Amino acid sequence: MAKAKKPSGKALVGIIMGSRSDWPTLRAAARVLDQLGIAHESRVVSAHRTPDRLYKYANGAKARGLKVIIAGAGGAAHLPGMTAAMTVLPVLGVPVETKALKGLDSLLSIAQMPGGIPVATFAIGEAGAKNAGLFAAALLANSDAAMARRLEAWRWKQTKAVAKRPQDKKRRKR
Repeated sequence: MAKAKKPSGKALVGIIMGSRSDWPTLRAAARVLDQLGIAHESRVVSAHRTPDRLYKYANGAKARGLKVIIAGAGGAAHLPGMTAAMTVLPVLGVPVETKALKGLDSLLSIAQMPGGIPVATFAIGEAGAKNAGLFAAALLANSDAAMARRLEAWRWKQTKAVAKRPQDKKRRKR
């Protein structure tokens, strides 16, 4: 894949998580956004421990120029749903793997939103965070031709990196 580059400009994507311990998972979304040159911000915003911070973040996100929010949460996983309840921006929920139930609890909490408050739900862990970053890019690419080209190039490089036969050497990243 492309080397990560520092996006410039105002953040278009917000990445929020319930605690600092969720960052190793959500970092995968940030890396993809960096590779695609999409400006983003990352914040710890706990639905349970910092409800006022969540309220201010979600209510001010659109006015600050964000276009989409990636919200990662483990356990009860209320952060994505609570965020979606406070903004009309698309919210992409990433279940963080937990010790007790390996993230299944988080996945079900995020996926079981009541009708009327949508949260797009992704796979548990880093794969879900990576896909949330790619989905955020796809949303932005709908109204940004340059972003669409960068996303298409990213996908093409990914395709080219796959070996044709199992005995083939791993293709080099370019």
